[in-house]
Amino acid sequence: MSRMIHALSKPQAQVRLASLFQRLRAGHGCTITQVNQIFQNHVALSSSRKLQCGFRTFSTSEDFSAKKCVPCNAKDLRPMTEETANELISKVPDWNLANESGVLKLNRSWKVKSFLKGLELFRLVAEVAESEGHHPDLHLVGWNNVTIEIWTHAVGGLTENDFILAAKISGLPLQDLLRRKAKN
Repeated sequence: MSRMIHALSKPQAQVRLASLFQRLRAGHGCTITQVNQIFQNHVALSSSRKLQCGFRTFSTSEDFSAKKCVPCNAKDLRPMTEETANELISKVPDWNLANESGVLKLNRSWKVKSFLKGLELFRLVAEVAESEGHHPDLHLVGWNNVTIEIWTHAVGGLTENDFILAAKISGLPLQDLLRRKAKN
């Protein structure tokens, strides 16, 4: 913990961080050592995040599924760099990063049991997309090949919203819709 506090550049940030640690200890019954271990073992710092209060914000894989997509109508919203996208792709397992003519996208494919199971998968994804206000491109090719592409059309590339939606789709109960993989 002392390494984190010494790395801060502003005195107010040190006070705010100390206050955060105190709230974690008091509210959750954690010792300072336990809080330090939580931050060291379970928090992934990302160099791509903006500085807030003198320290970089962070995301964990659990954060994406717990976050809410933000409206894409902000004038200062820009697509993330490929470097940032490469850092975040590991936080949404089974999703792939694609660069299509300079536009970064997330995509993932499934094989479903039947055409109707593919439509059911789309219904489940549509419910999540509507609740988030962020809509993916859905493809049903042949009778059982489903592919989902996610990118923020308004900025022409990826934003954190895309990773949030991917994490939420990954959390859907899709097992009954998918074909079983052959065992070797």
